Parts: sequence; structure tokens; C-alpha cells
Amino acid sequence: MTSPILLQLDGLSGLMPIIVTFMVIVLLIGGAIFIFSYGKLWLQAWSSNVWMNPFDLVFMSLRQVHARTIVDGRIMATQAGVGNDPNTGITTRRLEAHYLAGGNVPRVINALIAAHRADIDLDFDRAAAIDLAGRDVLDAVKTSVYPKVIDCPDPEKSPKTTLSAVAKSGVELKIRARVTVRTNLKQLIGGATEETIVARVGEGIITAIGSAEDHQAVMENPDRISKAVLERGLDAHTAFEIVSIDIADIDIGENIGARLQADQAEADTRKAQAYAEKRRADAIAREQEMKADVAANRAGVLLAQAEVPMAMAEAFRKGTLETSQNGSS
Repeated sequence: MTSPILLQLDGLSGLMPIIVTFMVIVLLIGGAIFIFSYGKLWLQAWSSNVWMNPFDLVFMSLRQVHARTIVDGRIMATQAGVGNDPNTGITTRRLEAHYLAGGNVPRVINALIAAHRADIDLDFDRAAAIDLAGRDVLDAVKTSVYPKVIDCPDPEKSPKTTLSAVAKSGVELKIRARVTVRTNLKQLIGGATEETIVARVGEGIITAIGSAEDHQAVMENPDRISKAVLERGLDAHTAFEIVSIDIADIDIGENIGARLQADQAEADTRKAQAYAEKRRADAIAREQEMKADVAANRAGVLLAQAEVPMAMAEAFRKGTLETSQNGSS
């Protein structure tokens, strides 16, 4: 007599082929989905000597990370021979973290490759920090390799096309300078921008010209202005290093000193005229006062003269007036 346990085992043994077949089908479907979605990408990485865990590609999609961007970044870095250090180099997790932080992975990789080719000390952490700070890290590396030229003043940001400065002789000089700079990657984060460089160079040029005794000396030797400005260390705490300052154009403007002297002389003349006019007005007023005093005195005399007949009449009436033979009283 067959036991119930044996019957159950016989039933399970009959289901095993179905279970195995189902699992094989699931694996085949999963493999087909993976090959269809990530097979080409994984094969591309493998053929480029970049090992990518297949499950990492799947989890990237679940984390909303663009897998092709990460794979392409690793392939580019590996082929260029950069970021091979397992601790500080370019790994899948570090690229994912930078991508999720909102960084531009291809631009960072291109910047690292350009820095490696130019023998510039730049690691992934600094490049990623520069990128996340909102700076164009690739342009910064290119500017380190190929310095850029900044016009001072910048015609695109200032209505003036020249800098105006006055020497001690009083003559105005109009100058246009060109500043050659390259990026200082160590101070790119938090360092001042091009506007600060332009402002400092402009201030330095104006100060140097203002210290010159004669404008002719500046016209004959513009290099003294460039050297004086460079010696001031105007690139401190900025994102750039000043390579050179060149005076592109220098012209003579107005004679500010002569104009100021003429204005001062005119002001002195007007002041003297005003003072003379005031004295004239005071004299006229005094004259009128004197005329009024004379008229008042004359009126007093006339009043006194008018009282004489009345006094004589009063004296005759009272009999107090005596006359002598010669007609005097």
C-alpha cells in the first residue's frame, strides 16, 4: 500500500519539469530584455576594456541615471589613460554621484583628458567641484593651455572704449590695454572673475599714469606702465593669472590742467567782479545816505530861518527888542 507521502513526492516530481521550464523561460525573457536594452552598451564597454557589471546597468535605470552617459564617460577616460586610481580615479559610482548631483559628466571627462594631455594637475574631485560650482571646467582647462585676451575696458560691457588718466603735467591720456590671462584652476572656485581683472588693471593704469611727472615720458615708453601694473599683483584672489599687460593704443586727450587753470582764473575774475560790484553798490548806497543827510540838514536850516521873523515879531510885541542907531539890537 502506497503511503500519502510517496504520492505527494510523485506529484511534485511530475511538476518539476514544468517549474524548470518556467524558470528557463523567465531567464530567457530576462536575458532577452537585458540584451535588447543593455547588450549593445555592455558589449561596447567590454570591447573597450571597461568592465561593467550588468546589474549596475539595470540599477542605473532604476536610479534614473542615463547609463550610456556613464559608460561613455568610463570608456573615454580609459582610452585616454586618465583616472585609473581606484581611490581618487574615475569609477562608475563616482560618475553616478556626479550625474545625480546635476553635473555634466561628458564635460568633466573631456576636461580631465585635456588636462592630462597638457600635463596639468587636475583630478576628478576638483574637476567635479568646479563643474558643480557652475563654472565651465572644460573652458577653464582650455584657457590654462591657451591663454585668452581681455580688452580693458571691455567694449561689450562698458560704453567707454578707452581709459582716461591725467599725468601730473595736467595732460589727459586715453589708453586701451589688452590683458592676457590664463585660468588658475586652484582658485577657480570662489575666485574673482574677468570683471575684477578688468577693473583692477584699469585702476592700476590710471594710478601709474597719475604718478608720472610728464605725459611725454608715458608716450615714449608705455612699457613702464605695463611693468608698474604687473608688479602690483592684481591677480591675487582671482580665478586667473595675468600673463602680460600690453598697451594697445595711447592717445593724447585734453589739457585738463590748463582747462582747470582757465576755469580757476575765470572764477577768480568773476569773484573780483562781484566784489567790485558789491563795493560800487555800497558806495552808491552811502552816497544816497549822504545826500539824504544833506537834505535833512538843509531842511533844518530852513526851519530855523523861518523861526527868526517869528521870534523878532514876538520880541517887538513884548518890547524886549531894542534897536540901536546903526540898526542892531
